[in-house]
Amino acid sequence: MRATKLRTLAERAFKWSALTTIGRFALQLVAQVVLARLLGPSNYGVYGIGLVVLTFAGFLAGNAFSYSLVLKKEVDDDDVRFAFTWQLMAGLVCAAGVYASAGWLATYFGDPRVEPMLRWISVAVLLQSLIAPSSCLMTRELNFRDIGLIHLGSYGAGYLMVGVPLALRGFEAQALAGACVVQALVALVASFALRPHPIKPLLRHPMSADTFDTGRTVFFTNMVNWLLTNVDRIVIGRLLNTHSVGLYNVAYNFASIPYVLLVNSLQPTFLAAGARLQDDLRQLGQAWLTLLACMMVFLIPAGVLLSMLAGDLVRVLYGPAWSEAGWVMAIMFLCLPAWCCLGMSTPVLWNTGRKHLEAMLQLPMLAAAVPLWWLLAPLGIRAIVIAAAGVIFARAIVIVAAGLRALDLSWRLLLPFALRGLALAAVCGVAVTLGRQFVSSLHQPLATLIVEGCTGFGTLLLVTLVWPQVLGPEARGVLSRLIPSMGPRWAPQARP
Repeated sequence: MRATKLRTLAERAFKWSALTTIGRFALQLVAQVVLARLLGPSNYGVYGIGLVVLTFAGFLAGNAFSYSLVLKKEVDDDDVRFAFTWQLMAGLVCAAGVYASAGWLATYFGDPRVEPMLRWISVAVLLQSLIAPSSCLMTRELNFRDIGLIHLGSYGAGYLMVGVPLALRGFEAQALAGACVVQALVALVASFALRPHPIKPLLRHPMSADTFDTGRTVFFTNMVNWLLTNVDRIVIGRLLNTHSVGLYNVAYNFASIPYVLLVNSLQPTFLAAGARLQDDLRQLGQAWLTLLACMMVFLIPAGVLLSMLAGDLVRVLYGPAWSEAGWVMAIMFLCLPAWCCLGMSTPVLWNTGRKHLEAMLQLPMLAAAVPLWWLLAPLGIRAIVIAAAGVIFARAIVIVAAGLRALDLSWRLLLPFALRGLALAAVCGVAVTLGRQFVSSLHQPLATLIVEGCTGFGTLLLVTLVWPQVLGPEARGVLSRLIPSMGPRWAPQARP
């Protein structure tokens, strides 16, 4: 009964996450394309450097102290006050550090535009740190409707209502900095309004040791993840130029939009629900395998299709100045299933008492990746993106393996999921190739993109509707619950 109720809450949370994720994807697509066309690769490169610093400072001041609010079985006002107090102090220290180091970092990257960018970023660092308590409390309560609406509204307010007008007025890279600050401010106000909490300072707490232990683990884990995700951009900015950073950053970010939005929707739901299943590893394992099945069955073909469309996608959306980004985007789209399997496997480690493994298992890859990126940088961004893709797949394999060990499961359970995804990818890839041959004589990127997209994704949809058995019982079961009108067609057959 408990598991059924929890599954119902989790599925309702996921539906809201999915709806708001679709809306945010549309907003991000529009904002990124418009701003990239207005500002060009160089300005976007400056912003990319700012985002690297923002992400780093966010890991220092982000939700390290508030994360324990999600993991604890019971939470009271003192827990919240303690987390908020230390979250505020961490935010102030990190914001001051970013502000003070802005000049030095601008000199390091050889571009004076980086300094004012980082001054603004320091404000966003403080604002983001203050969002964490409300956000973690809503995550704990599986209130993903409000979380999704906040993300949607704050992004629209920041990048569409502020960023685009500033870019049109000639503020160049600083238009993106202003958009970042406004997004964080709107998210903070909305989060506290929808989930208020006590803010009276509390420096000591009976459970402070557990909170600090969780905070240290979150910080160390985030640092390793940050380095694995951002060192490539730092190397490009140092050894190449901001133009190259802009090309790489836009392609990487665009390709990661499905991953970021999907994992941001699913991971908190799975983490919060999994925290209530810590004593029932069988149920936790079933839920995780169902997620992995859906990731592989749907995202392997989706990643292949998007990779095949990447070149025309860049030419249509961003224009000829960004053409080199198409190759980078194609490689990163192939990483989509690995990215998502990685993101949905880390909650298993946290909910089985193995939270330290996420960072420790990835340290050897970090030690190998940093010198590899440095050596490959003179060869250009293509060499770096190949190395980055290899790192993503290696991380996914290591973390999924750790999750399987934690739940005493076998790799053989994942093989049918991967084979179904690869079979669908092959069928859809052939459809795209045939569509490309049909319009190749037109030499029109938009026509090619439309025909290839319709043939590829149309084939995927047609196969899903006509032959749902190819999806496997796990993915079909999820679809039947999410779209009840199609339930009889997709619901897996009961075994005799």
